[in-house]
Amino acid sequence: MERQSTYTATATIDEQGILTSWSEGARRLLGYEDAAVVGRPAAALLAAADGPAVRHALAGHDRWHGTVALRHRDGRRLEQGLLAHRRTRRAGESGWLVVTAVADRPQPPRGEPLEEWTFIQSPFPLAIFDTELRLMRANRRLERALSLPEAAMRGLRLTHIAPGPARDEAERTMRQVLETGEPREVRAVLGPDLDRPTVLTPLKDGTGAVRAVCLATQRHAPGPALRQHAPDETAAHDPIAPGLERTARELADAAVPRLADFTAVDLFDSPPTPGGPQEASGAGARRAVLRRAAVRAESDDGGPPAGPGVGGTVAYEPGTAPAESLATGRSVLRDSPDPVGPGWAAADPGAARPGPSGTHSLIAVPLLAEGSTLGVALFGRDRRREPFGPQDLLLAEELAARAATGLHNERRYARPHPAATAAQRGLLPHAPPGQDALDIAGRRLPAGARAGAGGDWFDVIPLSGARVALVAGHVVGHGARASAATGRLRTAVRTLADVDLPADELLTHLDDLVLRLAADEGADPAAEAVGGIGTTCLYAVYDPVSRHCALARAGHPPPAVVTPDGAVRLLDVPAGPALGLGGRLPFEALETELPEGSLLVLYTDGLLEPHDPDADEALDPLFGALGRPAPTLDALCDRVLTELTTRRPDDDAALLVARTRALSADRVASWELTSDPTVVARARKHASDQLSAWGLEEAAFTTELVVSELVTNAIRHGRPPVRLRLIHQDPTLICEVYDASGSTPHMRRARIYDEGGRGLLLVAQLSERWGTRHDRVGKTVWAEQSLSAD
Repeated sequence: MERQSTYTATATIDEQGILTSWSEGARRLLGYEDAAVVGRPAAALLAAADGPAVRHALAGHDRWHGTVALRHRDGRRLEQGLLAHRRTRRAGESGWLVVTAVADRPQPPRGEPLEEWTFIQSPFPLAIFDTELRLMRANRRLERALSLPEAAMRGLRLTHIAPGPARDEAERTMRQVLETGEPREVRAVLGPDLDRPTVLTPLKDGTGAVRAVCLATQRHAPGPALRQHAPDETAAHDPIAPGLERTARELADAAVPRLADFTAVDLFDSPPTPGGPQEASGAGARRAVLRRAAVRAESDDGGPPAGPGVGGTVAYEPGTAPAESLATGRSVLRDSPDPVGPGWAAADPGAARPGPSGTHSLIAVPLLAEGSTLGVALFGRDRRREPFGPQDLLLAEELAARAATGLHNERRYARPHPAATAAQRGLLPHAPPGQDALDIAGRRLPAGARAGAGGDWFDVIPLSGARVALVAGHVVGHGARASAATGRLRTAVRTLADVDLPADELLTHLDDLVLRLAADEGADPAAEAVGGIGTTCLYAVYDPVSRHCALARAGHPPPAVVTPDGAVRLLDVPAGPALGLGGRLPFEALETELPEGSLLVLYTDGLLEPHDPDADEALDPLFGALGRPAPTLDALCDRVLTELTTRRPDDDAALLVARTRALSADRVASWELTSDPTVVARARKHASDQLSAWGLEEAAFTTELVVSELVTNAIRHGRPPVRLRLIHQDPTLICEVYDASGSTPHMRRARIYDEGGRGLLLVAQLSERWGTRHDRVGKTVWAEQSLSAD
């Protein structure tokens, strides 16, 4: 194979068409030094006056490729193919990364016709990269999946063809394949249609030297041979714990060759709950997905047994012997040419068979311990001719029962404490609360099982006046102590939010609480780490009436905002200190207006840790994922986690995305009132007329009483100005009265002959809830009625 002398030229261009960077490869291609072109219009490098045509082609697209005529420094005209990717960076600026591969020699000749047809017409996306990790070949299936012709990709590295963190991981794995000569597997999402495992295979010459790497994405789960080389590359699971693997291996060693020709032990990552999806049976049954903990087989060649290696994933379809055993909790014995399940391997070739081909007799025994289904043990015969009998079944069940007891004990003492896990599940809202200000979606990605339960959390809290609070926080540490501290922190935030404190004041009170919690824990260094230094929080309050958002943060990453036009930026919320420093530095709030339909994105640092959170480039993958349209907020959350976490993170990660709504002006009515007792009747009239306009006449009597009492109190005990506001947010009606006094009204019980003192008691009886909200100057007393109750 003839080697090419190939280099890559790159440049970046902002949205105004100005060059912002110029690589050495670009200088080599066109002869210009970077000082001569950076800061100048990129159109000046075109040989023809087709700059407007190029800008028109780029408009409205995230990627473009084509051939353009470039002008060399010496005046020569160069026809060059370019590939351009739109990128959105930290401050919200967007621009273009332009790349091209320049080959000094022609493309090497194609192979034999049959080999060429096989490569081009394969139903699986295929690509070949040389030892410099530059693309040499791409088949038609990959071209369609990426919507790029081979000519546009040839000579480029994967990170230039499809930029993103998953591609960086794939390229690092390709280097390992070149160095070790062994195939590897990686989860590299190359495109919308390529979210599946990717196999990287070394291509060797007659001497065994690695000359290239073949990239192939699969339709289904990866094949068994590659699972044995890369059991720990699966992004969605943790490696099998050593104790579990040892116990499973002892079961396999005891059964082969005494009982079976091969034995496999497959375990759930966590035991399914009774009646859960993995225990379903019948028409609605779902596949059972487990991890291989041990496998042993008697083979003629002495090689490894067929099927996935230890740590590999196995998926059993409904109707197969293992799936039936797991669903019913009973052993299954099958004797047939295909005991695993009629036609199963043919229908799902990606799911590995549990044993060597030719198996004619199979026993599947569920691994049960103390009411939990831990997994399944498979015993098969393919070498000896006699099938399993009743005595064999009894022996298999006895071996499985003993192993299940050992596995249960290993998992019981190795897994995080159930109390910590239960507390961790309680850190997130089980369902979005009833409110109309925001559309909400969130995800929480726990760290690997060895780390234990952690303390990343978020919350959504409805407030008075149709407002909603969004919270995200992080408590350092893992295990029961971290979960307990996080639970106390979340409860404290909800309590302070009910008092309607401004964002910065809420964090000040929370800081005091964290100090007290640390002091209560005593001098234990671990307790101090959990309850004090390192605890972060971001608190935001959105008002759908004014579309204003107030935010403050304590050592937490700043939130991102995606405006309706797709621009992504970070909100410049003042960086307050982490909680637990004792008020040495103040917390400051930022108030900003968010257009209706904006996305407010809160996250924890665990989402960025794999990408170096201190570097500006760490936010590029996040901005890129947020900047592209998504059909739903849930789909957007899934995309962010997929593109930012190519493996299970070492720390917890939480993500909360909220789309803002605005309450239309015809749902809000307000009036300025004079500080005169005679104005109370006029306030009642305002309220009655407005309810008639809203078609809420049935609520008029109750609302007039509430308005009368609140306005009277504001005039008697408060200071002008006095304002009345009604908010109709179906199914509630909110009545608010503002005055400039900072005093807080209190409900008291009047004596028999008292002429007053019953106002707030009456308001409390007529309303679903009521309270006082303090502003920077003055206060607002509010009462909320349920229209459905009326």
